[in-house]
Amino acid sequence: MTKHFSLKITSILIIAILFSSCNSNNHTDTSSKTSIAAENPFESKIDSILKLMTLEEKLGQLNLPTSGDITTGAAKGSDVGERIKQGLVGGLFNIKTAEKIYEVQKVAVEQSRLGIPLIFGMDVIHGYKTTFPIPLGLSSSWDMDMIEKTARVAAIEASADGINWTFSPMVDISRDPRWGRVSEGNGEDPYLGSAIARAMVTGYQSDDLSSNNTLMSCVKHFALYGAVEAGRDYNTVDMSRIRMYNEYLAPYKAAIDAGVGSVMASFNEVDGVPATGNKWLLTDLLRNDWGFNGFVVTDYTGIYEMIAHGVGDKYAVSEQALKAGVDMDMAGDSPSIPAAFVKTLKASYENGKVTMDEIDTAVKRMLTAKYQLGLFDDPYRYCDFDRAKTEIFTPEHKAFARKVSAESMVLLKNEEQLLPLKKSGTIALIGPLAKATNNMAGTWSVATDQEQSNSVFDGLTEVIGDKATMLYAKGSNVDYDLELEQRATMFGKDIPRDGRTDKQLLDEALQIAAKSDVIVATLGESAELSGESSSRTDLGIPQVQKDLLNALLKTGKPVVLVLFTGRPLVLVEENENVPAILNAWFPGSEAGLAISDVLFGAVNPSGKLTATFPRNVGQVPLFYNHKNTGRPLGNTEGKFEKFKSNYIDVRNEPLYPFGYGLSYTTFDYANLKLDKTSINMDGEINVSVDVTNSGDYDGKEVVQLYIRDLVGSVTRPVRELKGFQKVLIKKGETQTITFKISVEDLNFYNSDLDYVAEPGQFQVFVGTNSDAKLMQAFELTK
Repeated sequence: MTKHFSLKITSILIIAILFSSCNSNNHTDTSSKTSIAAENPFESKIDSILKLMTLEEKLGQLNLPTSGDITTGAAKGSDVGERIKQGLVGGLFNIKTAEKIYEVQKVAVEQSRLGIPLIFGMDVIHGYKTTFPIPLGLSSSWDMDMIEKTARVAAIEASADGINWTFSPMVDISRDPRWGRVSEGNGEDPYLGSAIARAMVTGYQSDDLSSNNTLMSCVKHFALYGAVEAGRDYNTVDMSRIRMYNEYLAPYKAAIDAGVGSVMASFNEVDGVPATGNKWLLTDLLRNDWGFNGFVVTDYTGIYEMIAHGVGDKYAVSEQALKAGVDMDMAGDSPSIPAAFVKTLKASYENGKVTMDEIDTAVKRMLTAKYQLGLFDDPYRYCDFDRAKTEIFTPEHKAFARKVSAESMVLLKNEEQLLPLKKSGTIALIGPLAKATNNMAGTWSVATDQEQSNSVFDGLTEVIGDKATMLYAKGSNVDYDLELEQRATMFGKDIPRDGRTDKQLLDEALQIAAKSDVIVATLGESAELSGESSSRTDLGIPQVQKDLLNALLKTGKPVVLVLFTGRPLVLVEENENVPAILNAWFPGSEAGLAISDVLFGAVNPSGKLTATFPRNVGQVPLFYNHKNTGRPLGNTEGKFEKFKSNYIDVRNEPLYPFGYGLSYTTFDYANLKLDKTSINMDGEINVSVDVTNSGDYDGKEVVQLYIRDLVGSVTRPVRELKGFQKVLIKKGETQTITFKISVEDLNFYNSDLDYVAEPGQFQVFVGTNSDAKLMQAFELTK
């Protein structure tokens, strides 16, 4: 689209003043970690703008209202359009398409006094129109190049629809599957989480934020949100600083080091102070210690919510947020929200509670971001009407999504090699999620055209063709409880309640099963049974579906459970009784085809769990890299021992450990070797291990390396992931996999929060999951 726009004479004069001293290079190095004041290439331009701005216009730059999806042609006359004309809006979120964004941007650039462009954000979490597996599923691929490419595809598609800012990645470490938002993160491990954070930021932002096919990334939720008490969303977090630094902060820091443009404050408190108003967190740590020079945005109504936390009134919370380091207020100017920058800070300034320097600092950060995105150079750079026709939901993107989905699935059990299935005979497809097309993308899939996704029924129908007969029955509703089912199928993801009785549904399923050679049961959570504000105290498959599964097992026919879930579930009964279990997570827009690829062996599953699956909810929180106790359990069989650290009613170990996942083939590990048994503080060790594919299929294996620091000035975890490689090994082939251990891999934060490696004995474990048995030892000397 040719970009022509007319400006009022006054706007032309103002812009001439603003740009009279500008050079033509509006690019900046997004990896720079220095402060705006020290090295901002746009500083002189921004100072020129600040001199022209009124206080109200400055506060407007800090205001991020939700617009709703404005109807084309309605931007000028809308309420938000009037505020944009007045210079009271800095950006919008939840509006999409280049046409709509062009209209709104035109109001900002051509009708506001200073013509400052807007920034447009959206929750592009795991893809845009082409939707990839939920992040917890995506992390299970352990493939950083592939994960980076999913963010790149998302950036291409979202930017083609006018968007230039995404509220992703979410990198909160979580060890509690009761928390619904575990689905939106990358699991329990800081090392793996850091690698994924870097990959996602790089994929979104590439190496040039001013390119019109990149997105500014926003890492969230800063900080510690995954550790909410009782797994209940928005709840309190309380932990020691040493635990923060060693176990939770690393992925955020990795995103900062990767050059992320923005950070979102979390809802929870940190050290008794809400994150949105926590100066230690947002200034001392984030900016002064880590060198972050982007901008900080609140989460939805985060400033207002500090009132309920008990911090102060609407003026006090806004003042505290600004002084803490918040630069942009999300959704604070709603009529029902009294506390917001645009509603309170003018009075606070006039009363001497905040200074103009504090306001200007936040405004500078927002204007810098707009310069980085190239919006002052061309405010319509993301509004090419033709891009969406050729760059969104393309055949290439769909094919990639199908590949990613298949690579993310985790084979939990495969008794007597039931899988892969043969395309022959009669296959019964049973379960309430078999035809639930609109649930396949999972939670936080706000841009997904749900009807363009493919269901398991669709996928099997296409892949089987005329080679086998497929019979279908729903079998049950999602839950016996209608109200719970409605809460679990919100946001356009309704699974129509069948009008028949539970017995009638079950009887039909059993009739279908009786005619079949194998049963594929599509069961588990619906899309919104996990996600934000979907915390659960029961981590099992809903009871009506368990009853269906048990009835199918009693037929004596082989049963394959295709499990849909956004969190680790309790699957003890299923693991004991179901011959084959494939955890599909929520695989995205190409779900049905990807599941079919795995079921019939076109793809050999290679996913590995990034979150531990407990035996029951009473074990939670449960994670592999825990500390030892003074009374550790003395046996490895899980037998109860009095006066030891164990449960009286269940063994300590999880059902499925971190890093676990089966394949249609088998991998044997041998000959773990270290090239030296001792290194000093400048040294490094080369590790090698032989991995043999001893089965009947070519397959990919995630080879994992863990370290244990046996003695420290503070207690150390029993194991820590410090390396992994995903490798393709052909059947019958042996590959020697090598790793390098440096002193950096041995560092940790001590009681003074110094990042150190301490001399002493270390163990190295390499294997197929966190319970790896092969071990060698070495010593670190001064």
